[in-house]
Amino acid sequence: MADLLDKAKNFVADKVGAISIKKPEAELDVDVSKMDLNAVTLMANVSITNPYSHGIPICEVNYTLYSAGREIVSGMMPDPGDINENDVTLLKVPVEVPYNMLISIEKKFVGDWDIDYEVKIWLIVDLPEIGNITIPVSKKGAIKLQLQQSN
Repeated sequence: MADLLDKAKNFVADKVGAISIKKPEAELDVDVSKMDLNAVTLMANVSITNPYSHGIPICEVNYTLYSAGREIVSGMMPDPGDINENDVTLLKVPVEVPYNMLISIEKKFVGDWDIDYEVKIWLIVDLPEIGNITIPVSKKGAIKLQLQQSN
């Protein structure tokens, strides 16, 4: 009897393990949104694909910006909205970085004005019947900083 029960448990575990649950997927692109004498604002554009026929609430978005192996800035956006059903939703996450922070970590900043970065974003969404899940997405790149000259 115990052998039969173990076989049944293994059969169910194998079947449940083979089922894959579709999850929203995300891609990240980062652009310089604004530069002034005080800060650089990066815009993290997160494209979120929703495979479901209903909207999915985004509970919060957490983000961290790294440069030269150090955390530069981090933050959180509470309740930024929903992911549209059967669609791609663009979520814009502004990341403001004070110039004094960039200068303090980048020794080569004065030479070529290139800042290497990595942005990590964690989307916390609420899937019905499953609960909250976290969708991580990240992007590495370099920003070429240039101040506009006034005439």
